[in-house]
Amino acid sequence: MKKSIVPIFAGGGTRLPAHLGVLKALQLLDIDFEDLVGVSGGSIIASFYAAGLALNDIKRIALQTNYNQFREFSLIKLIRHGGLSSGDAFERWVDNHLQGKTFAQLEKTLHIVATDVTNGKPVIFDAELTPDMKVSQAVRFSMSIPLVFSFKTYGKCIMVDGSILSEDALHRDWDHKGTPVLCFRLRGEHEYDQLSVNGLFPIFNYVTLLIRTFMTTISREYINESFWHNTIVINIGEYSAVDFKMTTKQKHQLYKIGFKTAMEVIPLKMNMETHDIIH
Repeated sequence: MKKSIVPIFAGGGTRLPAHLGVLKALQLLDIDFEDLVGVSGGSIIASFYAAGLALNDIKRIALQTNYNQFREFSLIKLIRHGGLSSGDAFERWVDNHLQGKTFAQLEKTLHIVATDVTNGKPVIFDAELTPDMKVSQAVRFSMSIPLVFSFKTYGKCIMVDGSILSEDALHRDWDHKGTPVLCFRLRGEHEYDQLSVNGLFPIFNYVTLLIRTFMTTISREYINESFWHNTIVINIGEYSAVDFKMTTKQKHQLYKIGFKTAMEVIPLKMNMETHDIIH
């Protein structure tokens, strides 16, 4: 009998290949799910999978894409719209791989979570609440890393990265059937490579340092004991959530970290017997 969960791929920014490793582990462990939740970088992997893309194709996309194409350095955009980059190129890239699909057109039930900074509450996008919305738009909302991508409005909401939400926003009955959730959180260490704050335009490096420290701190947030049994922490070392120049080798290493951790910890969390595991 297959074990069913609702996996939550939470956070990560550009470290999204780690979530892909988790997906591969879920496949090998023969764990079934019809609903899945994506937050920040995890929303990219979750949306591609929910749209029916094969794991090998998603892996190829994640490893071969040059993330630097999504990054801009516009001081005007930072001042006027709250981010160095508009995020438009990123949204087009996601939409292209999803072939313009809306939530109602996905093969699996996808829930994407972003944050409304006007009240600090989650905004959820899925086939129930936003069936005709393009999935790429919701992914763009959830990936709105503060100061990197410009703020985007949605009705009266101002959308930013979903990973800044507290845990109780994610641990809920997603499929209305009481299926247990399993939240995969990427945890980073503080990066120690130095950035110069000298030169003609030090503001860019100041902002980069601020973003990097903020995202690392968020990933290291204390996990409430009431959610610990449903959480798997993936320690990804000093990889930055805002490293847009990540090499293919680094991305593959993140994939391996996610896969190895998931293969080791998922059976423990789900009380799976060794003979349940497909090697």
